[in-house]
Amino acid sequence: MEVLIGVQGPGYVLLASNLNQVRGITIMKPDDDKSRTLNDHNLLLYSGEAGDTVHFAEYITANIALYSRRNEELELHTEAVANYIRKELAESLRSKHPYQVNLLVGGYDLVDKQAKLYWIDYLGSKAQVPYAAHGYASYYLLSMFDRHMTPTTPVEEALALLKKGFEELERRMPMSLGGFLTKVVDKDGVRIIDLHGKLTPELMVQFEQEKVHAPVQQELQPQQPEVSA
Repeated sequence: MEVLIGVQGPGYVLLASNLNQVRGITIMKPDDDKSRTLNDHNLLLYSGEAGDTVHFAEYITANIALYSRRNEELELHTEAVANYIRKELAESLRSKHPYQVNLLVGGYDLVDKQAKLYWIDYLGSKAQVPYAAHGYASYYLLSMFDRHMTPTTPVEEALALLKKGFEELERRMPMSLGGFLTKVVDKDGVRIIDLHGKLTPELMVQFEQEKVHAPVQQELQPQQPEVSA
């Protein structure tokens, strides 16, 4: 039971995911970060089959880092990132082992000076949206965002609305979601925001360290856990 939420406003994108990693009726991990920082101004959230999600996220992260290193540290903007991810999913869909992942991509475009949010599903469908959700959150939160979110909503109001959405999910859902990890992407980069007040200093350090990825030397190939030559 995974929940991904995203809202986009003037100059910012808020992205949140629940912390519990669940398999059947068992909580496998209570502090699962379902996101990857792709570069300084782009963030990826993922949900779906456990093996597919982590492998696909690492594959995308590594290849975006590789592109940057091959092109004089050029940072891909959000639309290019979303198009690349959509292409990889579309090609995977036509293979013997398609990825079963649903994604949210949020970022800040340094050229256009705008924040952008993209919704992508496992079929390779992609749409730029002002707000989005994957999982059961879509049943409860999209109508609330439709009513209260506007193109000019400041980040403080969006955070309050997001917190209200968390409370609604905890009230309506029969299972505990384990709290939420919220991140904001704007012109200053990617930052963690503790809306619940439940993130311990140790968890904050852990999540910050997970943003730092090992150097990528060569391009990864789909469905292979190792970096190919």
